[in-house]
Amino acid sequence: MTARQQAVTVLGLGQMGSALAAALLDRGHPTTVWNRSPDKARPLVERGARAAATPQEAIAASPLVIACVLDYEALHTVVDPIAQSLQGRTLVNLTSGSPEQAQEAVAWAGTLGADYLDGAIMTTPPGVGDPAMMFLYSGSEEVFDTHRPVLTALGDPLYLGADPGLASLYDTALLGVMWSTMTGWLHGTALVGAEGTPAAAFTPVAIRWLTTVAGFLTRYAPQVDDGRYPGDDATVDVQIAAIDHLIHAAAARGVDNALPELLKTAMEKASAAGHGQDSYASLIQVLRPAPRV
Repeated sequence: MTARQQAVTVLGLGQMGSALAAALLDRGHPTTVWNRSPDKARPLVERGARAAATPQEAIAASPLVIACVLDYEALHTVVDPIAQSLQGRTLVNLTSGSPEQAQEAVAWAGTLGADYLDGAIMTTPPGVGDPAMMFLYSGSEEVFDTHRPVLTALGDPLYLGADPGLASLYDTALLGVMWSTMTGWLHGTALVGAEGTPAAAFTPVAIRWLTTVAGFLTRYAPQVDDGRYPGDDATVDVQIAAIDHLIHAAAARGVDNALPELLKTAMEKASAAGHGQDSYASLIQVLRPAPRV
């Protein structure tokens, strides 16, 4: 049996778990599924999946088990009573949780004689199976390399490192980037919308601007790593003056200013700390924790 045909089990058939199982079936993997509510397996069975009656039966069916349940508590509720059945198998955990939970889980799996890989899904269910969508993994590189051909069925597998908590840590950090970006876009949409501009007209211009912003991130990353922030493009003090224009324009049009006020506060903290003539990247100094003594 080739890697593309490797049998896989999926535990949990919510919207995401069902999407994972469907993507595996689409790539020709014999797929066994289990869910606490058996009715959720029916559409997948109609596509060729095998429904297991119990978690133990599901785990026994495949050398590779992918779990995608509500949280770690749900995972342990399902698996702990039959944990010994994981011996000699690989558990890829795509359940959302904290880095600390992932680190505990790899130790737990080790006591069972199971390989473990932690993961994070960087898309919504409709994006599963799209090779452009990132799936983040951390833990044993050997385990990742062994199962990478199968994991490719779900999306683009990106290995982050041996620390099993990295996938979860990146996941939460990237969600922060997403929420900040989307809320900034919505604030801008509300601002231009106050003058009658539709979101559909503003958004292509905003997306083009984000390409430029991506260039700023690339430029600032080495500054953050080096701890040096040359203000040779735009200083923090210049940014403070610029954001005042945004706050004034939004206030004049009745747009909520909680977000830009929050950003201005961070800029002012950086300026007060001596970074007024440094680049915007210097805000990292007020955002990250102080070094431990």
